[in-house]
Amino acid sequence: MSDVLNPNFEFQKAIAILAVTLMALKFMAYLMTGSVAIYTDAMESIVNVVAAAIGLVAIYVSMKPADRTHPFGHGKVEIISATIEGAMILTAGGIIILQSIRSIMNPEPVRDLDVGLVLVAVTAVANYLFGRHAIKLGTKRRSEALVASGNHLCSDTYSSVGIIIGLTAVYILDHAGIEALWLDPIIALVFGLVIIYTGTKVLRQSMNEVMDRADEELLDSVADCIKGNRHNDWIDIYDLRLIKYGAKIYVHAHVVVPRDKSMEWVMGEMDELDATLKERFGENIDSSITPYPCRDFCCYYCDRECPRRSEEFGSKSEWNKETMCKSFPYANRKPIRIS
Repeated sequence: MSDVLNPNFEFQKAIAILAVTLMALKFMAYLMTGSVAIYTDAMESIVNVVAAAIGLVAIYVSMKPADRTHPFGHGKVEIISATIEGAMILTAGGIIILQSIRSIMNPEPVRDLDVGLVLVAVTAVANYLFGRHAIKLGTKRRSEALVASGNHLCSDTYSSVGIIIGLTAVYILDHAGIEALWLDPIIALVFGLVIIYTGTKVLRQSMNEVMDRADEELLDSVADCIKGNRHNDWIDIYDLRLIKYGAKIYVHAHVVVPRDKSMEWVMGEMDELDATLKERFGENIDSSITPYPCRDFCCYYCDRECPRRSEEFGSKSEWNKETMCKSFPYANRKPIRIS
């Protein structure tokens, strides 16, 4: 295992370093301004640091190869990481809401907002750039930990932007001689609710992964790839399934092939199908293709010249996600014998 060469691990390290740096800047801004909104933003940054560390450990563990005790690898640890991170986002949102309510009941003046707002703006831009890139990279490489980290950074960005807008209004009103102490905690309260919404989304996605919910978009892509490389001798395909273990994808399917073909020919065709999938999705895809010899009821869908034909050719079977995922497409079909 070469962690230094893994781009997911390297980017997660950058996220961890960023989280520590931005946390320091936000607490500096809070100490300068005394703003409860900035304080809640800084408190969330503590969660960011812990979450980034958890994500780093998860990606490191997920990189370990399969072994006797984990025959499908260690990729599921990223789902655990994303679940913990979602729970921490919810916790941060709850803390922010409680602190906001206290501040609404006992408002305090803010100071030095000009410099404080600049510092918060810098953290917002940095979080957004890293967050969007983490989501894009994690989606492309199927890393739940990176996607969760990206969502966390983006949620931090949205709350920071809201705080900047609100505190800018406080700054303007203050210079106009209008007291608006209530506005600072109200801003924090609103974006505490936004953070809770983001945490809920992360947790829901994690639960879907734990339950191995079908990734419809990925399933569509796999089905289209197989369909686009269909051979005339591939009579049909069924029982298409896929499961994800972190960045690893396992694909299973049955392919109906002519019964008069040799085992060597059949294995060559299955190897070609496996190579096609790897060319499209990379080496992280592992396919298990089971050849199924045709039976009499398959003749209707086969236009090959065959001395064992029991029924005239009718039409090619249609290949799409729905038909490929059927458990057995001929369950209720009987051949019509040629007289």
